[in-house]
Amino acid sequence: MKYLVVIPARGGSKRTPRKNIRPLGGKPLINWSIHLAKKVFEPSEILVTTDDKEIAAIAQNESVLVPWLRPQILSTDSAKSSDVIIHAIDWYEKENGLIDGAILLQPTSPFRSEKTLRDAIELFEKNNQKSVVTVSLSNSHPSWCFKIEDNRLVPFLSNNHSDRRSQGLDKSFSVNGLVYIISPSEIRQNQNFVGPDTIPLLVSSEKEAIDIDSEFDFKLASHFCTEQE
Repeated sequence: MKYLVVIPARGGSKRTPRKNIRPLGGKPLINWSIHLAKKVFEPSEILVTTDDKEIAAIAQNESVLVPWLRPQILSTDSAKSSDVIIHAIDWYEKENGLIDGAILLQPTSPFRSEKTLRDAIELFEKNNQKSVVTVSLSNSHPSWCFKIEDNRLVPFLSNNHSDRRSQGLDKSFSVNGLVYIISPSEIRQNQNFVGPDTIPLLVSSEKEAIDIDSEFDFKLASHFCTEQE
């Protein structure tokens, strides 16, 4: 099967400025995802989509595709990941022919393993190209989650079971952002990576599922980064 790996990396980040190129373990954060992708795919099958010249230069130095700077309309805080991926797929298929699957690797998951990536690809191919998304066991069960309305706690779920012990509840899972694989036709049609037929790949490693979104996350990752490579 033919794949395109898409690594999206905006220059702007409100919570952690310039996080995608911030050094982690002696290299820019984005390079963790690029280096992993290059263990499985050729550089010509890896595309970095960015609106930032400095990020583009770092990616080009790794010999992966950086064919343009991402349009501004796809670089805002409200831009949808699906639109960013579709934009990349459209360009790649026009230049290089049709692909069977697009693989989204977010730069904020530096400890994603080669095994997880290969396992996700295997699931995608064994399940007739249905979308595959990595998940982790939820830290907090939905039955124990609330929102605040008029200064009162209101259960998120109508059938709230916050009085039950965890052993009495079905296990719940959260999308961890490590790997998304989807066919071009599905992402174009549904505009979403998760649908009714999405296949989950459970990742049990807490280290692997670290998602860098804050200064605390960076500090946490710094304790583990030397163990990765």
